[in-house]
Amino acid sequence: MFRNFTFVVLLISFLLSPSLRAQKVALVLSGGGSKGVAHIGVIRALEENHIPINYIVGTSIGAIVGSLYASGYTADEMEHLMDSEAFQRWVAGVMDDRYIYYYRKEDPNGGWVSMDFAFTKKLTSQLPTNLISPYEMDYAFLQILGTASAACRSNFDSLMIPFRCVVADVDSTQKIVLGKGDLSSSVRGSMSIPFVFKPITINGKLVFDGGMYDNFPTDVAVKEFHPDVIIGSRVAERYSSPNREDVVSQLLSMLMARQNDSIPFPNSVLIAPNLPRINIISFTKIHELADSGYQAARRKITDIRKLVKDSLDPRILAQRRDVFHKKEPVIVFDSIHISGLNAAQTRYVIQILKHGKRFVSTEDLKKQYFRFINEGFIKGIHPIARYNEVSGYYDLYLDIQKAENFNLQFGGNISLGANSQGFLELQYKYLWTKALRFMINGYMGRFYNSVKANARIDFNSKVPWFMEAGYTYNHYDYFATTTYFFDDKTPSYVRQRENFGDIRIGMPVTNKGKLNFSSTYSFNSSKYYRENTFSRFDTADQTSFNFINPELCFELNNLDRKQYASAGAFFKLALGYVNGDENYMPGSLAFSKKEFYANHSWFYVKLLYDNYFDSWGPFKFGLYTEVHLSNQPLMNNYTSTILNIPEFHPVPEMQTLMMPAYRATSFAGLGLKTVVRLYKKIEFRLEGYVFQPYREIAENPVDQTAMLQPVLSDRAWIGSAALVYNTFIGPISLGVNYYDKMAVPFTINVNIGYMLFNRKALP
Repeated sequence: MFRNFTFVVLLISFLLSPSLRAQKVALVLSGGGSKGVAHIGVIRALEENHIPINYIVGTSIGAIVGSLYASGYTADEMEHLMDSEAFQRWVAGVMDDRYIYYYRKEDPNGGWVSMDFAFTKKLTSQLPTNLISPYEMDYAFLQILGTASAACRSNFDSLMIPFRCVVADVDSTQKIVLGKGDLSSSVRGSMSIPFVFKPITINGKLVFDGGMYDNFPTDVAVKEFHPDVIIGSRVAERYSSPNREDVVSQLLSMLMARQNDSIPFPNSVLIAPNLPRINIISFTKIHELADSGYQAARRKITDIRKLVKDSLDPRILAQRRDVFHKKEPVIVFDSIHISGLNAAQTRYVIQILKHGKRFVSTEDLKKQYFRFINEGFIKGIHPIARYNEVSGYYDLYLDIQKAENFNLQFGGNISLGANSQGFLELQYKYLWTKALRFMINGYMGRFYNSVKANARIDFNSKVPWFMEAGYTYNHYDYFATTTYFFDDKTPSYVRQRENFGDIRIGMPVTNKGKLNFSSTYSFNSSKYYRENTFSRFDTADQTSFNFINPELCFELNNLDRKQYASAGAFFKLALGYVNGDENYMPGSLAFSKKEFYANHSWFYVKLLYDNYFDSWGPFKFGLYTEVHLSNQPLMNNYTSTILNIPEFHPVPEMQTLMMPAYRATSFAGLGLKTVVRLYKKIEFRLEGYVFQPYREIAENPVDQTAMLQPVLSDRAWIGSAALVYNTFIGPISLGVNYYDKMAVPFTINVNIGYMLFNRKALP
């Protein structure tokens, strides 16, 4: 019996002896924003030196790197991912252009700021909670980590390497250690930096960045895994020195807990890379950061080897990866579950996402997913993919936070000249089994006043399409401007009004294009003196032109800005027909006192192409082409003709000026543009254009009628130079323009905001 007892004691001692059994090593990865890329270099160095990693604990960026490694990603794969263009978009909150649908966008307007709101809610509950849009990032986490979550059956101990991540429960002011559940949601919660990324709900609790309460969770490794050795990678000091110019750093300094500078565990090694100063969300130095972690870890290998005697054969590690990846089922969704919307809205979303298909892959779903987001009916959506072992497919769970029904935009243009105007727009959005929008806007200024009302309904069929109807009132007062209609320095009295309604049916053509058919019915009227010597007792000439205008139009647009673009292209091809009645009533100074009536009809083709080519250092070059061809007849007199024919206005200021030399029934315009990036969002623009009318229109001095000049007999030139600062609310510009056909050819303008208007009735 004694002999048996001795044998048992020796056996237990043998099994418990650290020198004889396999050691368990835990790797702890701290938070630290973009500096956490250095964790990848640390892992690479440990692998190269065959240091085993049996457990991983991470918080914030450490949770991202740790979850990827625990899911079988190699160091090279992680570095490649974070250096990709896609990852840069995710962390910047910029949506891929492929998923932004031009046909959804309203016409460019003068708005600076746009905000959703509800009349019945407090203002504080409607303020934005995040600086960076998380939509692409959330979907990317679903794709990247969803299969690993399925393979481990939502138990992080069953990942390739057992893993824990830390989140912060603000309500209880405590950290929560996550070892079960949806892996992508756990990681997303752990990196939700307050005010930067929108928080999410996990197990009924609103969670934020784990670094708020534990930015270097070595204690979690001890409690959860009881390791023999802890290797800690700490990549950032705590936010102890906020920058007076950086509000985010100030908030983080107040919110984030102090970080331990050591590991309170006897068998431990601390790796603290020497890292450059960098913004916490700037992932621009991926290779430099990874190399810093790699070099720091290599310097610690001797210390690590004093504690870790075991070695891991790279072939065994590769085999583990392969075995784990083979357990990951490909993501194919067969059912969608939505919370946060009513029954009709839920049907609308499911119809968009599936279009009656039984199964959809993540790539098939992606286009429709972002198409729905871009409709503007939500302010939050969090996707979760859960594997259904019974069906063999995934269930998609969408937690949706609907946007407020009302949207307000305001802005305009502040000018040193006569072009100042205010802009205000109110929208009502209603999500039903269809998407409905109602809008009214207004421009108010000395030169231009306008009111526009519009209603639109979108149909979410497999090939989506829309129908809209609207009414617009435009009033132009060229008498208020200081540029001259005729060659003398007294401005002519010209005021023009448009009242028109239109109906439009359209559909997308690729994500950047749309094809639409419209029909416009308009009542246009103009008042003008054709002599500059008039008194308050005189009456103006009046011309009205009431017409109908059906048009088929194809557009492509991926310009980066609605004014002063410097990237992308715009293409428009329109075919139309105009039929209308001209009525003329002479004023007291008219040459002829006879009233006049005529019916006019014509066809037209309009082409516009505006393209910016690839950058050449700080230089960007652009080409602008516009062609308008028609058989439009002349009207009763020169002034009425000029007021009702197409105009060439590639420079924003030209829309506010009455410039007969740049109007014609048929013309071609060509321009070259150079944009020089001086500093970040400050650009210098130099542009030159030539305007070639097919037949210039001149005034007959005998009876003030319009005359067609010989074919291609003359042309006009335009030059423009501007310094533009593109702020987050709009451009601030200082410009000098040259118009060779004007009495005073040079103009100087200073503008804050957009020189944009509601569209005109005539093409």
